[in-house]
Amino acid sequence: MADKILMKGNEAIAAAAIKAGCMHYFGYPITPQTEIAAYMAKVMPKVGGTFLQAESEIAAINMVYGVASAGKRVMTSSSSPGVSLKGEGLSYLAGSDLPSLIVNVQRGGPGLGGIQPSQSDYFQSTRGGGHGDYHMIVLAPASVQEMAELTVKGFELADTYRMTAMILADGTMGQMMEPVSIEDLEVKPAPEKPWATTGTKMEREHNIVNSLSLVPEELEELNFKRYDRYKVIEENETMYEEYKVDDADIVIAAFGIAARVSKNAVDEARKQGIKVGLIRPITLWPFPKAPFKKAAEHAKAFISVELNMGQMIEDVQLATESKCPVTLCNRAGGMIPDPEQVLNAIKEVNGGIK
Repeated sequence: MADKILMKGNEAIAAAAIKAGCMHYFGYPITPQTEIAAYMAKVMPKVGGTFLQAESEIAAINMVYGVASAGKRVMTSSSSPGVSLKGEGLSYLAGSDLPSLIVNVQRGGPGLGGIQPSQSDYFQSTRGGGHGDYHMIVLAPASVQEMAELTVKGFELADTYRMTAMILADGTMGQMMEPVSIEDLEVKPAPEKPWATTGTKMEREHNIVNSLSLVPEELEELNFKRYDRYKVIEENETMYEEYKVDDADIVIAAFGIAARVSKNAVDEARKQGIKVGLIRPITLWPFPKAPFKKAAEHAKAFISVELNMGQMIEDVQLATESKCPVTLCNRAGGMIPDPEQVLNAIKEVNGGIK
């Protein structure tokens, strides 16, 4: 096993992307993800890759479109308002069925907001990100090691299903430092991409990458086929962590830094005799409905802990089929709930359980 090194979450993403075979990065600096671009600027030239600071976020996502069309692993990163600018490009990538990896290290909003951590882009990422009918695979790390591992996983899923994958991390995950192993990451070889625009050498028909479809019936058929693929992903690629859920009367739902805070609150509540568990979605899309549905068979209440005004709570309510109440414990604007706030929410809910 290789030695672990101390890295920021942002640096771990960049290092893991290179390990995964990403030799092309296009981006634009914005807090709190700028370290990704800085790492790529320093390392990419040394490994024969391409780093380019685009003139804007819009330019960067369209450069991603071009490299993805050629069948190469490619990545861009930004933070909340920058990802909004990439929205049209994300839709074009989806409409052209192109694999790529997008990183969003979230900050508070709406608008320019602040530079502190947030989880307020949940709706934006899990409901598409741009216009039209489509989804992205959305991965939510809760440690620096997972920042690296899910980056590799994101490239692999994107290639397998020919679609965009997104790392959705809050600003805390991007800025915090933890020991991480990059050398031990397992990387699967990229699949063949016979659809890529790599030049024909006069040996095959031309490949055309395009999201334009002017015949309504043809566009409808493309959308139906795309959603058939999404069903396969929902059945096979959901990821989650369960913690002390089996006998829990109260189940917390949380991802990213909120899950780490909540786990401490679960342990303290258990010491005080309250049966509490935690379900941490790792894939935010597809959302892991099954463990929530199963937990709702014995749990009496759920608490969604979020760094926003309440977004994931809607998916928790849908997954539990409203069999028991779901309440919100939250901070917003760049604030993070602490274990005591979560513990108080647990006690309040527990006091109302009959």
